[in-house]
Amino acid sequence: MLAYLSGSIPFGYLLTKRSTGLNILEQGSGNIGSTNVGRIAGKKVAIAVQILDMLKGLIPVGLVFLLQKLKVFDFPDYFIFFQAFTTIIGHDFSIFLRFRGGKGVNTTLGATLLLAPLSVLCAVAVYYFIKWRFKYVSAGSLAIAITLTFATIIFYPDHYLWAYLLACSCLIVIRHIPNLKRLRAGKELR
Repeated sequence: MLAYLSGSIPFGYLLTKRSTGLNILEQGSGNIGSTNVGRIAGKKVAIAVQILDMLKGLIPVGLVFLLQKLKVFDFPDYFIFFQAFTTIIGHDFSIFLRFRGGKGVNTTLGATLLLAPLSVLCAVAVYYFIKWRFKYVSAGSLAIAITLTFATIIFYPDHYLWAYLLACSCLIVIRHIPNLKRLRAGKELR
């Protein structure tokens, strides 16, 4: 429950409202993620949102790691992946925004950083290449989803991790269906 609430904090909405007075849900793509925030509130606010969205994924996973290491709790093997995914669900379907939210890319990267750092590194590298080559953030985000899954299969033998990242990747792709339609129609925002 706490992981979901942590993920539900709509930093994109809050920081855009504070800096511009605008409701990000009614601007641009209507998304609370850093890309849309950058279009509406500027680069500095977008970077802040990106960092905060990553941290809201990273912190719950880090706390589970810490509690496990200190032997405060003996969590089952799957628990950390459940916490990570619950945080992402909170971001994508925020209780504070009537179950609207973002697409979960930054929160997924933050939540996965301690679980599969090599996969995150590969995914970010592929993102920047795809974004440079095709000029669309959404294409880079979809590349992150695909790369996370395949890099994890290569680098990590943990089936719980594979299942977690497959679910994350599917969620990212599903959340990007409107972008895919706009890309196909040649109407996607850059």
